Amino acid sequence: MTRAIVFGCAGKALSDEERAFFREVDPYGFILFARNIENRDQVRVLVDDLRGCVTHASAPVLIDQEGGRVRRMRPPEWRDYLAPGVFTDAFARKPETALEAFALSAELMAADLFEIGVDVDCVPMLDVRQPGSDTQVIGDRALGDDPQTVIRLGEAMVAGIERAGVVGVIKHMPGHGRSVVDSHLDLPRIEAAADALRAVDYPPFRHFADRVPYGMTGHLLYTALDADRPSTLSPAVVQDVIRGEIGFDGLLFTDDISMGALSETKGGGPIGERSRRSIEAGCDVLLHCNGDMNEMRSVADAVGALEGDGARRAAKADAHRGAVSSGRHSLDTEASVRRLDALLKDLRT
Repeated sequence: MTRAIVFGCAGKALSDEERAFFREVDPYGFILFARNIENRDQVRVLVDDLRGCVTHASAPVLIDQEGGRVRRMRPPEWRDYLAPGVFTDAFARKPETALEAFALSAELMAADLFEIGVDVDCVPMLDVRQPGSDTQVIGDRALGDDPQTVIRLGEAMVAGIERAGVVGVIKHMPGHGRSVVDSHLDLPRIEAAADALRAVDYPPFRHFADRVPYGMTGHLLYTALDADRPSTLSPAVVQDVIRGEIGFDGLLFTDDISMGALSETKGGGPIGERSRRSIEAGCDVLLHCNGDMNEMRSVADAVGALEGDGARRAAKADAHRGAVSSGRHSLDTEASVRRLDALLKDLRT
């Protein structure tokens, strides 16, 4: 029974307890963080071990490798990559050069992932940055301040990572670009009217709804959509907006269910309860990232099999991943790095 969960693990190698737990629970997939990463050989072994614990032969392994502040794989073992905001700023001056550079940067970044067995990168972040938003959670992670810029750069990023055999996750639906607090720590409250959300926040997600097989919620309270429940726990947001107005029928992950925005003090309830509520709201798969065994056991107790529409969406996403992986382009890394350096030099002038 494949469980509707993606789990993290605690360290750079699986403990006996983790291995036994994952074999028992059989999660849909896994996600890696900096704490899990030392070098290529070590990560390859860890990825193989993780997949060896589950019955799902093509279990996805996810990572957040955006470039800039959010990158789990860093120098000196891996090449450094610029934040998306660098390309956003350049797009206003030299759009075609910026698009080529961003796509090539994404392709090189994804090639690093494919080499170690990671096949899902949690990009592109399609949140449309708005004035006054929190610079730590959004800032230069954003692809732009208007929907069309976000769409153009998002297309470049998706094309780049897929050329390298990696698929993306559109995040954070239905839009995190208005947040003035970090949802890792607190629950953002978004007071914008529904018409404003439809005009600015939804369009990038709507554009990619049939293009990318995975999506992710954001943990925010949208007062115009559901004044009582954060989006991840809200049927009104998940079913009426994400599935309905945005039209996303891919596999929907929650953002990390252990984040501060959903804590007990913010009304999320104990971690098992908020896990159950998110599935009831219409999310397909729980994302639990911190590797805490006690929390993972509570999540596993609250979440059942990936079945029904969730299983259908997972099968479709798995097929998409397989096609992208088998259709990946051969990359001349040295030539691509030289080309990217030349493009970046051009963008600086």
